[in-house]
Amino acid sequence: MKTTGFRNAGTGDSPVAARWLHWAGWVFGLLALFAFAAVAAHLADIERIVELLRSLSPAWLLLALLLQAATYLSLAVAWQNGLHHAGVERSLRSLLPLTLAKLFVDQAAPTGGISGTAFLVAALVRRGIDAPACMAVLLANLVGHYGANLLAALAAIALLWQAHEARPWMVGVFALFALVSVVIPAAMLALRRYGSRAPSWLLRVPGVASLVRAADDAPMTLLHRPGVLATMTSLSVAVILLDAATLWVMLAALGLPASFQIAFPSYLLAMMVATVGPIPLGLGTFEATCAAVLVLQGIPIEGALTATLLLRGFTTWLPLLPGLVLVRRELRLAHGASRG
Repeated sequence: MKTTGFRNAGTGDSPVAARWLHWAGWVFGLLALFAFAAVAAHLADIERIVELLRSLSPAWLLLALLLQAATYLSLAVAWQNGLHHAGVERSLRSLLPLTLAKLFVDQAAPTGGISGTAFLVAALVRRGIDAPACMAVLLANLVGHYGANLLAALAAIALLWQAHEARPWMVGVFALFALVSVVIPAAMLALRRYGSRAPSWLLRVPGVASLVRAADDAPMTLLHRPGVLATMTSLSVAVILLDAATLWVMLAALGLPASFQIAFPSYLLAMMVATVGPIPLGLGTFEATCAAVLVLQGIPIEGALTATLLLRGFTTWLPLLPGLVLVRRELRLAHGASRG
């Protein structure tokens, strides 16, 4: 079966109860963010944070922007490569805007990347690509993405263990994250095969029903090509390394020279917490985790908090506005297509 688009960019399958859960996640996220801000204000020297911000060099900020631009380029290259192997040619210029839009959908509706995947399939279908080809590419990308996450998370825990900084809660987060990294790709592959017999509650997860319809005829050929999967995984690893490098650059920009071995596990633990949690954007939880792991590794609390907030500015808050604009554009295109 083929689909021409999704209602509400992959969230139209969601019933009223799911929408209430979505808004509840935002409420808890804002509460967690306020709690983080209150604890940070109590523990840190605000004047020292202001002093650190004043010492920022524009050159470091420009480098952070370049690193983040490279993350979106890596994602677009991964999709372009997958589409090429599926027999579809698309320019990087046409795919780059969709990386920002997908990020916005993934952040706004935290469903392990499912909502963003549903959105991306809809956007590609509206550009004349068959839904089965889209799903073949995105299933391969999903396997590569979570494989890269699992490898990076394992490396982060190993670094903390080697530095004698690993804590039981970190191992617990890693175990849960590893489970999610295996279950989500496996569930997507199972839905592709047994979608019509999937439990009704599962089909009510935002975007799942639309993905089942799109995946119904998706070929599995890309998943049987080790070279394609290796490329997808490598580019996903590159995205993770670039995000961690952005944190390292922020520490250097604040005059806090720290090795990449400190920035990498700090970012990874925070990313894991944000991924397995139901709170949109990982509000509060990402910041608290990243700052805490930095402090455990010897970074002063003021520097850890400031570097974490700057990282979030570059990786999350700065892309949200263009992401929102691009999502709204896609919604208008979908509305126009449905009326036509």
